[in-house]
Amino acid sequence: MKKLVIDGRSLDLNKIEFFLKQSPKVELTAEAVKKIRAGRNLIEKWINSGEVVYGVTTGFGEFANVKISAENNELLQENLIRSHSAGVGEPLPFFIVKTMMLLRANALIKGHSGIRLETLELLIGMINNNILPVIPSQGSVGSSGDLTPLSHLALAMIGEGEVQIVKDIYEPVNRKKSIKSSSALKRVGLSPVKLGAKEGLALINGTQMMTAFASYICVRARKLVKLADVAAALSHEALRGTDKAYDLRLHKLRPYKGQLNSAKNMARLIKGSEIRASHKSGDPRVQDSYSIRCIPQVHGASRDAVNFVCKQIEIEINSVTDNPLIFPEQGDHIEGGNFHGQPVALVMDFMKIALSELANISERRIERLVNGALSGLPRFLTNNGGLNSGLMIAQYTAASLVSENKTLAHPASVDSIPTSANQEDHNSMGSIAARHCLKILENVENVLAIELLTAAQGIEFLKPLKCGRGTNAAYNEIRKIVPPIKKDRILYKDIQKIFRLVRNNTVLQAVEKETKLD
Repeated sequence: MKKLVIDGRSLDLNKIEFFLKQSPKVELTAEAVKKIRAGRNLIEKWINSGEVVYGVTTGFGEFANVKISAENNELLQENLIRSHSAGVGEPLPFFIVKTMMLLRANALIKGHSGIRLETLELLIGMINNNILPVIPSQGSVGSSGDLTPLSHLALAMIGEGEVQIVKDIYEPVNRKKSIKSSSALKRVGLSPVKLGAKEGLALINGTQMMTAFASYICVRARKLVKLADVAAALSHEALRGTDKAYDLRLHKLRPYKGQLNSAKNMARLIKGSEIRASHKSGDPRVQDSYSIRCIPQVHGASRDAVNFVCKQIEIEINSVTDNPLIFPEQGDHIEGGNFHGQPVALVMDFMKIALSELANISERRIERLVNGALSGLPRFLTNNGGLNSGLMIAQYTAASLVSENKTLAHPASVDSIPTSANQEDHNSMGSIAARHCLKILENVENVLAIELLTAAQGIEFLKPLKCGRGTNAAYNEIRKIVPPIKKDRILYKDIQKIFRLVRNNTVLQAVEKETKLD
């Protein structure tokens, strides 16, 4: 049985990718169990002594000055969950929900949140049985963390929320399949939890929704920057570009890591190209357009941005982000603001821009490919043009997606609106940045799919010459499922097929079997 052992310290993007792909059983370390118990013992001590601790013996937000009696502790926590379950909008995708649950568990096991072991074990039991809450996607302002979506998660744990028992976390959420969480838990031998003091607050006060989005996006983006080089190299072949711009002597004079790696990739991908060799000698072209010549500079800048974002998110993954935080070794508690989503909000906005630029330059290459005046290829890459429109409207679609990304890339983090009677007077909007970033990611995947479709069609007019080793592997993978376009047909189906190759990393894997990519 595959398993993922979490300790609150060592979770990273590779492990999250493994978690999403392989659905391993999640387990705690013995050390984590000790920390959880030590933290809970301190909470119980404070309850018995009557110490005033925010959210433990007081109300929440502006009600922090309202003392709550010990006999009302359980009701206080359950009321918190019920009242904060106020989300709206379409449900979150289940791959985000399951990642949220893992990240929340990983934060709680560090022992600074005061949760009971049995409560955490229920959360892990739900993960391991794929009992996933149906959580509305809208309603978080990004501090105090993702209160609303995490409340819907906690609502399922107390038996009052809606869940689905899921086989495939990538299937669309179907509300008709939802059942009451108490019924779903019973099916697998689990029971809803009765929340003790501090536990409701411990479950909902954190950045795990936005960080779940960010983690998934980072996993995808690390591959997408490589695929962007593959698509660009295939376009370079079809447009019969010069390879001078990928000479490492040039790039070492401006030694950004992303730029260097992208230049290396472009040179490797087109190595051995018969197309390039056929017009290398006596080529009158001095230099290509920016969308070809500046691929390493543009792709490289996005690569560096993606790598920076991923490093920041790996810090957040292993952080404690609720309030108050307790320190069992010192017997102390601190009211603070680790729930504030600003670190995630800023990097998600940065990621939005970095990914959008990959699509921007890709669309420009698509335009050059279909524009006969620029490419030297048949207009719209079709024979008998006029009767056939070829790939004319595929470029429209790419342009539409790129334009949509420009609106989505507007930074959410520069906005703030006060909540909770101005007690919470600066909010990060990190959840909005993260949700918009996922949509941008999906749009970029579609634009790259269109570029691959278009570039592969351009190659048809250069036969019998073959591409380079890497680009030929990409071309062959595309041709396994999408034949050359000899007359007009429904392009939607072709784009969808290549999109699946992009999403499943099929093209990238085929290329990396033939040539190393950085």
